[in-house]
Amino acid sequence: MNQIRLISLAFAIAAPALASAQTMNFEDAAAMLGASCGKDIDENCRGVNLDPLRMKECLARNRDSVSPKCQEDYPRAFEAIQQRVKARTTVAKLCEREAVKLCPTTQKDEAKTIQCLLTVTRGVSVKCNQAIGAAGYR
Repeated sequence: MNQIRLISLAFAIAAPALASAQTMNFEDAAAMLGASCGKDIDENCRGVNLDPLRMKECLARNRDSVSPKCQEDYPRAFEAIQQRVKARTTVAKLCEREAVKLCPTTQKDEAKTIQCLLTVTRGVSVKCNQAIGAAGYR
């Protein structure tokens, strides 16, 4: 798999989201996918839109011709991506109280709110801190 396609895959995987601490980050998941499945993607999924769902479906559909290493790794990589996406979607809800109290000027911009919460040293709950860590912001 050429470098440009690998980089594109990494960005496509990371793009849908802004998981728990045990999950790998987007870059590691994309690197695992590229290392384990790059050749299989080139041979079996050429032309498939580089979004995680379509790529996972393509690899599953072509399971008979996909290498054993790719078959072993791609479900873990996509699961890690899904867990990270889920964690990032729950941060705002789990940190809502802290955002209102500690970062009132950033309320309309989630990225600025997260950045604010990362700089606050007191008043952020354990659940909010865990959510921020699980989402990969720390």
